[in-house]
Amino acid sequence: MKLTVRYFASIREALGSTETIDVPANATVGSVRDALIARGGVYASALARNRALRSALNHQMCGDEVLVPADAEVAFFPPVTGG
Repeated sequence: MKLTVRYFASIREALGSTETIDVPANATVGSVRDALIARGGVYASALARNRALRSALNHQMCGDEVLVPADAEVAFFPPVTGG
């Protein structure tokens, strides 16, 4: 199934802003991240599991275990602070 992936902040600088990927029907947000990491190179660095990243599914913050529905949007971004 098709999925839109959006990247923000330093991840956007490394990977660009948006891409569309194919994922299995039982994909979770975590398995999407792992599939992107498996591409290696800049993807592995930007999305590495040892980096603190936040994720959202269809504009709602979520954890890695959340199932991704068809035609969804997943976003990855580093935690941010304001002042």
